[in-house]
Amino acid sequence: MAVVRVGDVDVAYTRKGRGPVVVLVHGAGVDGRMWQPQVDALADEFTVVAWDEPGAGRSGALPEGFGLADFAHALAAVIEDVGLGPAQVAGLSWGGTVVLELYRWRPDLVRSLLMVDTYAGWKGSLPPVEVAARLSAARRMLAAPREEFDPTLPGLYAAGPPERFAALLDAMTRAVRPETMVAQLALMAEADETDLLPQITVPTLLLWGERDARSPLTVAHAFQDAIPHAKLVVIPEVGHVSNLEDPEAFNAAVRAFCREHA
Repeated sequence: MAVVRVGDVDVAYTRKGRGPVVVLVHGAGVDGRMWQPQVDALADEFTVVAWDEPGAGRSGALPEGFGLADFAHALAAVIEDVGLGPAQVAGLSWGGTVVLELYRWRPDLVRSLLMVDTYAGWKGSLPPVEVAARLSAARRMLAAPREEFDPTLPGLYAAGPPERFAALLDAMTRAVRPETMVAQLALMAEADETDLLPQITVPTLLLWGERDARSPLTVAHAFQDAIPHAKLVVIPEVGHVSNLEDPEAFNAAVRAFCREHA
């Protein structure tokens, strides 16, 4: 584990392997451990970096008033700390919105983008009625007593959580900090990155689960229409957390794209 100090928060990340750098950015309600199958599989060819964003995993507490741009600047600090130049950066769900904000502020650090089952923010990708429903459900979840708090959002998996990662998912669930989820979901609800999409000039892979109920394929197609020359790969029979539901197909798609653009 490595740690970089960003303002008032320590940001932790894992690094494994050698070769061109690939940075993996996790979604809400989890931490960098969600990328375990990718770190292990891709480190034979790439330097694979998975961060714990501020307020998650082994990183320090989320500072008060921390905004989307602050997450992006913290991610930039991690890439600079790795010291291998511009990275191929992948973000899943909320993590993809953070990655887009990174590209807004520091395109010099991005060699290519991998947008995984993500959004241009909820405001940017979902109908207002759906955003309102998600916020209402999040408020109910976050109002539960700590001993009853369950950060698992509905509709994450096509056929339920994958059994082979049950222990990993349970460990991440126990580590979630409610105050971080409050901030993540509030920022996601207000984020709209659609103005940025036509300005993206780096190679972009859109990697989506065919049965993603949280960010359906209509969102992927909107990304494809907006980002010049973006490539869409759909993984059959999986949902929102495609990297854990079918890691073999996921890793093969990531490897092929990152090898092509290394």
